[in-house]
Amino acid sequence: MGSVRGSALRGGMVPGWRTVSLLLLSGALLAWTPSSVQAQGVSQAFQRVNGSVVVVRARGRELVTQSGSSVLAKFNEVGSGVLVSTDGKVLTAAHVVQIADEVTVQFMSGEIFAAKVLASEPRADLALLQLARVPAGVQPVQLGDSARVQVGEQVFIVGAPYGIAHSLSVGYVSGRHKPNTIYAEMPLAEFLQTDAAINQGNSGGPMFNMQGEVIGVVSHIISKSGGFEGLGFVVSSNMVRQLMLEKRSFWSGVTWFRVSGDLAEYLNLPQPFGLLVEEVAKGSPAEAVGLRPSRVVARLEGKDVPLGGDIVLAAMGIQLHDETSFDKVRERWAQLRSGDEMTFRVFRAGRVSDLKGRVP
Repeated sequence: MGSVRGSALRGGMVPGWRTVSLLLLSGALLAWTPSSVQAQGVSQAFQRVNGSVVVVRARGRELVTQSGSSVLAKFNEVGSGVLVSTDGKVLTAAHVVQIADEVTVQFMSGEIFAAKVLASEPRADLALLQLARVPAGVQPVQLGDSARVQVGEQVFIVGAPYGIAHSLSVGYVSGRHKPNTIYAEMPLAEFLQTDAAINQGNSGGPMFNMQGEVIGVVSHIISKSGGFEGLGFVVSSNMVRQLMLEKRSFWSGVTWFRVSGDLAEYLNLPQPFGLLVEEVAKGSPAEAVGLRPSRVVARLEGKDVPLGGDIVLAAMGIQLHDETSFDKVRERWAQLRSGDEMTFRVFRAGRVSDLKGRVP
């Protein structure tokens, strides 16, 4: 899922019939067994939070290779999300909406609302949407403290696997992983690992503790078969709070391809590092400033490389030398508000050009 695109429910054992004399007693006690109490707790918690979970649909265009040719194909991405504020803020996964031209959100009532991407951090696979309004009677969920989550704790996930809205899966927290230890393309994400079922369409949906608090946002799975194999990864709620609600990571509306080393030489780049523009979302800051997306995909040294798009050499007056300098650009972007000026220096068609525009 994320630009990664993206458990089975636990079954219980039926008690055996030991003796006829114990039949009535065991029948009376079954209503109070721990598994029955847990099931009741899951059901009640699910009913409390289900109305805040949404289906996220994203439509856009992406550069793909078909039959040996590069084409700009339309995509329709289905993910999940959850309402976290009374003024219409919805959490979801970055890979669902990062380059979307149009995003809509559907509530349990069937009501559909247009959504604007407020913030996005692909390095943690998180995004924040803004709705113009919220349906009457729908309450936002609370973010829990993921630092208190224990391995072995029971959890549940609500989302839209394969587009089937408001589906419930139940499992346990089976591990936790510090940033930059589990998935190289998402170095900022602290992941909670779970065996609760996660499938395509669950991306961006909430994972809840038994108190009905969101303790994570679904990101991706690890699978050899392509289906769920018990290894699901969810970005922790404390990371969500930090990147989406406190710092508010900037949404550029771009997917980037790093250019360095031999590739920089092949492309005659005037510096050793740059960011090649792969795709640009309509209505995004990147489109407003005039960044051009790639037009073809070529196979170079065993990798698919987008070509024909602008290669950013500097942004916001900061020269790009490596990932560290790009981090400085991101910090500057995070301070931008609607109407603020953005500047880029790009390598386009063999020439260096300066671009200016304002954040929509």
